[in-house]
Order: sequence, then structure tokens, then C-alpha cells
Amino acid sequence: MVDYSGMPAMRGFFAPQRFEADVFDCEVEGTIPPGLNGAFVRVGSDWNYPPKHADDAPFNQDGYISMFRIKDGRASYKGRWVKTPRFLNCHKAGRQLYGYYRNPFDNEPGFQNIDKPWLNTVMNTAVLAHAGKLLVLKEDSRPYAVDPVTLETQGLWDFHGGYKSQTFTAHPKIDPRNGDLLTYGFEATGLASDDLFYYVIDAKGRVKHEVRLKVPYVSMIHDWAVTESHVIFPVFPYCTSMAQLQAGQTHWKWDGARPTYIGIMPRYGSARDIRWFKGPARAIVHTFNARTVGDKVILEAPTFEGNPFPFFPAQDGAKWDPAKGRAMIRRMTFDLASKDDSYAEEIIVPGLPVVDLARIDDRYAGRDNRYGFAPFRDESKPFDAARAGQANGRITNSYGMFDLKDGTWRSFFAGPVHSLQEPEFIPRSSDAPEGDGWLIGVANNYAENRSEMIIADTRDLAAGAVARIILPFRSNVQVHGRWFGDHQLGLGGA
Repeated sequence: MVDYSGMPAMRGFFAPQRFEADVFDCEVEGTIPPGLNGAFVRVGSDWNYPPKHADDAPFNQDGYISMFRIKDGRASYKGRWVKTPRFLNCHKAGRQLYGYYRNPFDNEPGFQNIDKPWLNTVMNTAVLAHAGKLLVLKEDSRPYAVDPVTLETQGLWDFHGGYKSQTFTAHPKIDPRNGDLLTYGFEATGLASDDLFYYVIDAKGRVKHEVRLKVPYVSMIHDWAVTESHVIFPVFPYCTSMAQLQAGQTHWKWDGARPTYIGIMPRYGSARDIRWFKGPARAIVHTFNARTVGDKVILEAPTFEGNPFPFFPAQDGAKWDPAKGRAMIRRMTFDLASKDDSYAEEIIVPGLPVVDLARIDDRYAGRDNRYGFAPFRDESKPFDAARAGQANGRITNSYGMFDLKDGTWRSFFAGPVHSLQEPEFIPRSSDAPEGDGWLIGVANNYAENRSEMIIADTRDLAAGAVARIILPFRSNVQVHGRWFGDHQLGLGGA
């Protein structure tokens, strides 16, 4: 019997969904902009079976991929489980077989895969279109390919055999100039290993550069940044060890006594070229962008002063501090000409914490850019508790378009009963100015118990959505989503 009674946080709007879905012609409020043809592909998670431990991390939920397909002003929706070996094993058994997040020692006998931990992945984090393939990503495994039309799972992808790391980041970067894919895997040779493998993969999906590195300590390197000439690896105090895993604990613990290390290496460098800068304990889970200017490398990212996630405990047993679990938009400057291993920090938008799901206009990836997009809660906007229910603590009601040069911002407000997931930016045209286009994302409508894809015009965000694509149900919680044009997915007239 499936029983979720021990999970009070997973009730109401947040209860497990547990179904696959097709909506062939969605209701649309407003007008979808002409020429906006493609798909907003989202990856998230859901508990198909209740977790072994009620306090397990939500990152351990089964992967679920969904897609809003837009063509000639009409929209459809499709949602499918990512059918990993773990998903299929639990489905066959009719119960949860896997324990704490990324700890195979806590799995049931016969399902531990300690020497092949990628077999335990849930594939629930991000999505990538590259070299004619649609890939689902999670950082404990190589990617899984899925069919871009049906979303059915096809299996592991290793880039024609050239990709050797056991793992693959959820945040690879594509060079907008030549289509190269820059990527890496941490814990590249197995559980709690200090190996980091870095790759450049060409537009046809073949590896053309590999570097094998060692990190200062084993850390969650969830996102990174690249410039036109450098790559940047943030190592921060989410730590693990074989002893921690063998003790039956979750994969990550926060060790605030450790410093942050930022590794910077030439894009086509070797292991001996990496330089590690050192700073105070921070969490850099996601980044906006980075650039190289002369001898300086400049990184901009939402940054936490402490543990962002209360479900990952502190190494010293300290209580989670919500004040330090807020992200501020920071700029970090690294002087490659200096012999000092420190770096400068400044807060770009003082006094405004944001959700760290940061995005930019991807045409400017790796070079100087002006605008960053991120969700946040605007406390000046109304919240209708009578209609929305008791979701006040889970409200992210606005998208911000932040000017990273002067610290100003403007915003889109979703509504008094809505909470927004990660945004995505689509240029109005291939030659439109930076930041001129459409801001899209999915909103939870708590009053109607449904999800809505919103489309807003960055020229007038305050005017609200130009279109809302309505689902007749609540969709799974998204981790990350991307917009892909028809040509990127090979959809053509599909």
C-alpha cells in the first residue's frame, strides 16, 4: 500500500502527482506571440513511491520530464516519468527500494550498486538539447537521452564513447559562437572521489578536449561558469566522505568551517594550469555568467552566506539559519596577475534576496552582459491567503530583470495566488538587443489548484502576462527548464 501520511510537507498542492499526462490543445488566456515556435521542456521530480525516510532530500524524488509544445499560437502539454533502472525497479517491487539521497549503503540489498552508483540516479534536474539529442541531466550520472516528441526514455548517452566521467553536471554550457558543449563531472571516478573531469565536446557530440583534475575537498559543484577564455569551478562547504555514507547518512552535509575555493583554468588548459582562489564559506549553487577582462575574471551569481537547504544538515549539528539561507546577487572579481589567492566580493542589488534560479540571455554566455533574470518574493505585492490557502511560506511571486551594471531592476508579478518556478528568456529575434524578448516560466495557481505557463514581454514586465497556457491540473515541481526552438529538437512540423 502506498502511504504518504508521514510526509506533512507533501500535501495539498504539493502532494505527489504520480501520473503521466497529455493535453492536446491547451486553454490559452491572452495571445501567444507570433513566431514563438518550439518547446519549453522542464525536468522536475515526484515521489512515485514514498521515501524510506520522511526527512530525505527532495532531490531524491523520481525524475519527471514535461513539455509545453508551442506551434502557430497553439500549445500542447506532455509529461512522462524518466524511466531509469531505479524507477523501473521500484515500479516492479511496488515500493521504495532506495534510501537517503545519493547513499547506496542505505539502499535495500541487491540495489546498492556501490561500485556503479550511477545506476541509482533519478534523473530529475535539468535538460539539454545538443548534437540532435534531447538529454535529461542529473549530476550523479551521465545523461539520459529521451525522444523529443514522445518524451519516452531511450537510455544513457556517453558522447560516442568519448565521455569517461561517471558523472555529468546538470549545468553544461554551450558556446553560442560555435555550438561547443563545455561540461564536467565531479566525483568522476566513484563515490566521494576527489576527481573532477572537464570536457569540451563539439557541436556533433564528439569529445575534443579532456582534463582530469583534483579538487581541494569533495564538494557539490552543482553549477559553474565559463568565459571566452576560462572556466570557473566553485567548491563550497557541502561535503561528503565514504565514512559519512557508510554511516547511513545523506550524501551532503554543510561544513561551515571550510573555506570556499574557486578554481580558474584556461578553457583549453591542463591540470597544472588551474589556480585555486580562497574565500569565506559561501554557497554558489547557480550562476548568472562570467567574463574575462584583461587579467581579471569576473563572476556574477546569487550567493548564500550559509547553508541554502535545511534538509542537508550541518556537520556540527547546528540548527539551520534561514537568514544565511538567502541568496544575494554578488559579483566576484579574481585577479590572475596577483599572487594573492583571495578575491573581491560586492553585492550588486543590496537588500533584495532572490531565489537563486538564475538565467541570462544565452547569446551572451561567457562574455560581457547586462541583464540577469531570477525569481524573488516581492513583499509589497498582495497575497490572498483566503483563496490561496496556507501556502504563504511557499510564495515566489515575481520575476526580476536585474541590471547587473547599475543594480536597478524591474519585475513581473504573477498574481496574488501564484508562485513562480524558474524563468527562461527567449530573444525576440536572433538579432534583438540583449534582454529584448519573452520571459517564460510556470506558475503554481494555488487558488485553482493548477499550473500555468506564463509568457511576459520584457519591454513591459509590469503589464503582466501577454499569455497564460492553462493546465487543468497541478504539474510536478520543476527543477530546471529550457526553451528549445523547433530546429534544436528536430521537430519541424511536429
